[in-house]
Amino acid sequence: MKMLTRKTRWTIAILAVVAALTAALVAQLRDNAATTATTATSAAREHRDADTPAALAGPRERAKLPPCPAAGSPATPVALRGVTVECAADGSAVDVARALAGRRVVLNLWAYWCAPCTAELPAMAEFQRQVGSDVMVVTVHQDENEAAALLRLAELGVRLPTLQDGRRLIPAALRVANVVPATVVLRPDGSVAQTLLRDFASADEIAAAVGNGAG
Repeated sequence: MKMLTRKTRWTIAILAVVAALTAALVAQLRDNAATTATTATSAAREHRDADTPAALAGPRERAKLPPCPAAGSPATPVALRGVTVECAADGSAVDVARALAGRRVVLNLWAYWCAPCTAELPAMAEFQRQVGSDVMVVTVHQDENEAAALLRLAELGVRLPTLQDGRRLIPAALRVANVVPATVVLRPDGSVAQTLLRDFASADEIAAAVGNGAG
């Protein structure tokens, strides 16, 4: 039996260390990937686990929101195609592209915890009353706490069609920065006329800002 030379023993030892380090690195990468996937999954939720249909029944009754828009024009806006969210009024699924197609739409993106958002929501409701059927105002709640959104709308007395979009699918599709409040004006063909990253103090301010863009 031949004895291993010192050089050979060092080579084997180095290879063993490299193999151990490689195995540790692979395990770490696997753990990081799993953590990232878990975080992404938990972040991409329409609403909280606690927001079951039964738990939301009371807040929905208090909010008394109107139904979300039904399908409009057969031609669906390309940017929103495939985006489906929940109608806060009743929990039904809304195909956003089909629901908004063929209409002049003002999308108001907000969150229940955002003070400027809640301050401008009554102005959005007043703007809708002023313009009537010429423009449709739809609010889009950008947080997974749907119950809190419903209770906030009930508190404010704001009754506008509201989409629950805890995963932020709509602003992502329309390439809106992750800020609230934000207002997006859509033309009847679904294209974006304006993106307004600001809050409004009155219906008159809204009308001045979106009057031309909503046409």
